[in-house]
Formats: sequence, C-alpha cells, structure tokens
Amino acid sequence: MTLSYQFFTNPFALLILVLFTVSCSSQPETTTAKEKPLNSPNIIYILADDLGYGDLGCYGQTKFSTPNIDRLAAQGMLFTQHYSGNTVCAPSRSALMTGLHTGHTPIRGNKEVQPEGQHPLPDSIQTLAESLQDAGYTTGAFGKWGLGYPGSEGDPNQQGFDEFFGYNCQRYGHHYYPRHLWHNQDSIVLEANQGAQKGAYAPSLIHEEVLGFIEDHQSEPFFLYVPSVIPHAELVAPPEVMAQYQGKYPPETPYEGVDGGEDYRTGPYESQEEPHAAFVAMVSLLDQQVGEIMAKVDSLGLAENTLIIFTSDNGPHQEGGADPDYFDSNGPLRGYKRDLYEGGIRVPMIARWSGTIAKGSESDHISAFWDVYPTLAELANIDMSESDGISFIPTLTGNTAQPEHEYLYWEFHERGGRLAVRQDKWKAVRYDVLEDPESPLELYDLTQDVAEENSVASEHPEVVAQMEEILRNARTPSSVFTFDQGTFLEAK
Repeated sequence: MTLSYQFFTNPFALLILVLFTVSCSSQPETTTAKEKPLNSPNIIYILADDLGYGDLGCYGQTKFSTPNIDRLAAQGMLFTQHYSGNTVCAPSRSALMTGLHTGHTPIRGNKEVQPEGQHPLPDSIQTLAESLQDAGYTTGAFGKWGLGYPGSEGDPNQQGFDEFFGYNCQRYGHHYYPRHLWHNQDSIVLEANQGAQKGAYAPSLIHEEVLGFIEDHQSEPFFLYVPSVIPHAELVAPPEVMAQYQGKYPPETPYEGVDGGEDYRTGPYESQEEPHAAFVAMVSLLDQQVGEIMAKVDSLGLAENTLIIFTSDNGPHQEGGADPDYFDSNGPLRGYKRDLYEGGIRVPMIARWSGTIAKGSESDHISAFWDVYPTLAELANIDMSESDGISFIPTLTGNTAQPEHEYLYWEFHERGGRLAVRQDKWKAVRYDVLEDPESPLELYDLTQDVAEENSVASEHPEVVAQMEEILRNARTPSSVFTFDQGTFLEAK
C-alpha cells in the first residue's frame, strides 16, 4: 500500500483516508500464496501495553467494562497464572520473540539508542517471527517494536516480519499523536500532528492497518503481531471517545506534564486534566479494537482456523497521572510495573481458537512469555533447537498431559537490581542486589498468600536454599546487560 500521511492537514482529511483507504500501504510483492503448514492455524497475538491483571471485566474489574475482551474469554480459555517476560517493555518482548527468559534472552533491559530506538536484537538469534516466516507464514507487526532502532539488525524487517507499521521506538511510543510512524523502512510523516496539532490518533491508524492485513492475507497463512501502545502513558484518548467518560471517575487529580518546547513528544508525557477518565477511555478503545479484530476474523470465516491470543507485556504503570490503585488494576496482587512481585509480572492471557479450545474454559497452568514460541512452533510444525519455554498446546486442547516448568526466572536491572523465581507454589523475590548481593530472600507460598504479604523464608530454609541454587545458575553472562558490570550471580 502507498501511504500519504503528508496530506493529513486536518481531521477531515484524516477521516476520509481512514474511511476509504483502510489498507493503503505497500505490501511486500508476492506472486503466489504461501503453502500452509499442515493443520496449522493463522495466529493473531495481541499485546496490550501496561495493562494490569485486574484491568479486564473477566479478571474482576468493576469500575468499567471490557465487553469484547470478556467475550473473547467466553469463547475461549482464560489463564490465571500466566507471566510476562519481564516487568518492563523491551526485555518482556525479547523473551516473547526469542523463547528465552531474561537470564538468557539478548535484551534484558530498556537500553535506549539516540535519537530513536532501543538496543537491537542480534541477527544471530532466531526469532519467533523468523521461524514462522520460514514455515510459510506471512508475518506482520503493527504497533510498538522496541527491539532495535530503524535500519539496525534488530529492525522488525530484519527479525522476521514481512511488514511493520507503527512505532519503532518505545520512547516515542509514549505519544498518541506522534509526528511520524514507520512503515517498514519508510518514516511516514504525520502532517496532522506537526507542531502541537492533534489530527491523527496513531492507535487508530495502526488498527486500520491491522484489519487490512487480515483482509489481504485471508487466503494464506499469517502471523499477526499486534503490540498496542494502549494503555501505556501518556494518558490520551481521541476526543470523541474521551467525551464518553469525562466527569464520571471523580475525584480527578490533574497531571501536569510537558506540553511544549524542544522535549515535547520526544518522551515526556503530556498533561491530562482527567487521568481516570482518560485511562478508561483508552482501555475501552482497546476493547473496541479487539472486538473489531474478532469480527473481521469471524466475517471472513477464519474463526476455526485462527488462534487469537490476548495478553499484556507487564503490570500496571503509575506514570503520566495513572492511578492503578483507584481501579484495582493489579487485582489481588502486590506490586506494579517495575516490580517483580506478582502485580508486576502476572498478566491476563486469553486464547480463542473456535472448535479447538473449549468455550468458557479456564486454566491455572503456570506459563510465561517464553512459552509462546515453542507453543506456536508446535502448531506450525517447527523444530526448536533451544528454548526456556514449554508448549502449552496440551492445555489449549484439553489434554491433561501438560508438561510443567521446573521454575520461572526473572531479573530486572533498574531500581537497585531485582530477582525473582517461581517454582510450583513457591515464589522467591530478592531486591537491591546491586547494593547487597546477599540481601534477604523473601519467600511466599502463593497458594496461601497470592498478595505476597508475609514472607515465610525463616520457616522453610530448605526451600530458600533451593531458590538460592536456582539464582546462582539461572543466567548466562551478558556483555551488554551486566548489572553494572557486577558478577555476583556468576561468581557466587
């Protein structure tokens, strides 16, 4: 498709473009449809940004509704113990794309590259998208990337995606009226957003391309990755959506951000008079978009041949005026984004595959982002040579013979350094490891204390010793993500 956003000089022009050119960017040239792997479904993986475990109606949210995502759960399976790859964006997405936890995956933290982008995934790694591409899938990513600056070896076009449209840089992804987006290797100027103008709401533009991708590739196998920026700060919704919720979520505490100057729309968040209302408006728009993706799949007769997965990249944020406590966004869990307590890493996950996944089913299988790669590889008949993950196909299909993890591991390099391990019912957490590698290890029995309120480390020294052993051996050294050159994990 050929994009002409330079002509967005006012909202009316934008409306015309959206209505009449739903899919207008150039597709990679293809003369014949790809051969579909035997018994392999199309795959749509929708990744919300900073959506908490308690932010959906089907997970207990009561202050606002998410009818379409709830319907997705009613038509499929809801997971109660699914974990993100990390507690912030880039390493979480790296775990997803590589099938490796943050002790092994190449990107283990948010490492910026100026002027635009993040530290790149190396071309030596075989990503999920590359494997599906090799197996005959057409691959598309629409939303936020964050795993390699434009033109780098980590660029989405270099990591297995035939088409990319959206934000390459997660820092620029803070802004819902950006001055440009990327379509493959082309920087698309949004004239309607130049200066302080707000004529083109980026998630709406991206969503139209998502629907167009499904339409364009309905007759061939496709993998559609939809890493939305909603509801990451800043807190901004289109005026027509915002108007539905203004004044309905008092008391509001206005957020004063950056609304002009050289830093405007380069990372710092804009001001928001009604953060509560804006958050609800954003999640409601995300819910609407999920509903439209479902409707598109259903209307094309693809429901029985399409696996749809919906999840979030980490727990709820507290940025840009966000107030997760007001909405109980982490549900019964302790912690937020940047925590390795459950609230920072346990996330909603819903899977629908009509005719294969039982409607209205629920699973307490313990799983994580690094399980997605081997799961989809099994669907596509791909042999994987290395992964920390375990396919959860048996869970999706109702097979009781589901292999379980020996343990799950996370490391976080900010805020003093943090570590966590989940093993069966036990959860171990260690904070401030940069200052004190021997800082006390907290231990929780999640079957009795899902809120992680009372450490029982002193009562179970044998479990603590086992967790310490895992922490000593769970990671391999990284020359880039080194805990500030510390070697406490390798040396102990």
